[in-house]
Amino acid sequence: MTSFTTRMIGAAKLEVRAYEEVEADTTATGQAMAVVILSSIAAGIGGVGIVGLGPAGLTGFLVGSVAGLIRYVAWALLTYFIGTRLLPEPRTRAALPELLRTTGFAQSPGVLLVVGVVPGFAPFILAIVTVWWLMAMVIAVGQALDYTSTTRAVAVCVAGWVLSIVIITVIGSFFGVPVV
Repeated sequence: MTSFTTRMIGAAKLEVRAYEEVEADTTATGQAMAVVILSSIAAGIGGVGIVGLGPAGLTGFLVGSVAGLIRYVAWALLTYFIGTRLLPEPRTRAALPELLRTTGFAQSPGVLLVVGVVPGFAPFILAIVTVWWLMAMVIAVGQALDYTSTTRAVAVCVAGWVLSIVIITVIGSFFGVPVV
């Protein structure tokens, strides 16, 4: 069995093999959720919120961390729904736990959000990590949903990502917390 750190690095390096391994390993769900939590904490420490610069201090940490968790859950569930119900391929066979494992590890680049704590770095690191997340999610979704089309995986991931941003923004607005 591959170590947690090796899996995170493989996922961050966008190695299809790492995603295949995690998809097949039913014991890796806890590890995948640990990646999501680490990424969310890094967002909180970096104080970047989820879509842009958030509030500073403890509030920024809490907003960034909670928004990171909500973003992941929304993105993963929307991706599952879109990918299995709206845009499946004939070969698409998916179980939600498989998708949660692969997309959980796709959050590995998010640990770099901690660099956002360095003054002036937050917007740049957020842009880099967002693109990296999208690339990782495309691989994760392609593996979990057995897609043969990268274009379909991109469409599913981008649609889920945009909708998750809307959800985070609405939730933030409801609670009076700016996350954009």
